[in-house]
Parts: sequence; structure tokens; C-alpha cells
Amino acid sequence: MRCKFYPAFVAAFAVFPLGSAIAQVGESGYSLPLALAMKPATKAIETCKSNGCPVSAVVVDPSGVIKLEAKGDHSTIATTTSAFRKAYTVVTFGPIFKFEASSTFAARAAKNPAGPALATLPDIALLPGAVAIKVGDEIVAALGVGGSPGGDKDEVCAQAGVASIKDDLARPR
Repeated sequence: MRCKFYPAFVAAFAVFPLGSAIAQVGESGYSLPLALAMKPATKAIETCKSNGCPVSAVVVDPSGVIKLEAKGDHSTIATTTSAFRKAYTVVTFGPIFKFEASSTFAARAAKNPAGPALATLPDIALLPGAVAIKVGDEIVAALGVGGSPGGDKDEVCAQAGVASIKDDLARPR
């Protein structure tokens, strides 16, 4: 039995090299504080609510771990999953493909014949609605929003949320 699993284990590292996974984790060591993560999530939910859209917001760290999940009043249960997957996509592929918004990646994937295959990867969403939170040139987190009728509306709210902490983020060392 052990021998059957060994080739699969080696193949997994050939397809997903360990070095690239480590490179996605924050290089500077900066960790977005919880208190600071709450501010853009709340701002995004309030912005969408003022536009008549009950949404949820999720902030993930550079490794894709949920830092904060906020289900907005009257939002449906699927909105948290959608928000998470959008934010996860930004921190997973943003550093590699050099984009800051999930809408950019969704547009690129739509133009690439192999793009739809990306949507089969766990927790990836080829949808607008998430924005990177950056310190300098480094993505230190991402804010995803889900629940509006159209990811473009979610992304406007995510942008408003991230803009609300622009001056609060630590400066690069």
C-alpha cells in the first residue's frame, strides 16, 4: 500500500512545487491586525447595503486562511462562501499573475482557452468581487464580497472597504 501512495505524493509536488506555495505567504512578515481587518469588511458591507444589496465580506491572509468572516444582515448563506472564494483567488493567484482585483483575473481567464480549468481548483472563483490589501507592493490580505446581483457591484464595495484603511496600513520596511 505504501508504494502506491508514494508516486502520487511525488507527482503532487511536481505539479505544485513547495517553493511557490511558500512564496505566496507574506514575505515581509506583516500580518494584518484583526482590528484593521474589521474596518474594510464593515465598510464594504455598509456600502453594498446602502446600494440595496445585503452582502457578506471575508478577509483572508496571504496563505488563504480566513482572518475575518462577516455575514451581513439579511444576506443569504452562500454569500460567505462566495466572498471567501473570491478573496482566496486574489491571494492565491494575484502574486503570480500580478493582479489586485478578482475581476482582472476573471477577464484574463475568460480569454484563455485553459481558463475554465482554473475554476475546477478548490476554492477558486473566477468572479469579480475581491480586492487585494497591499502594503507597498506586497499582498498582505484580500477582501472578498459576495451577495450583490453581479460581482462588479461586490467589487465596488470591496474597493471602498480597502480604500477605508489605505492610510492605516503599515509602511514597508
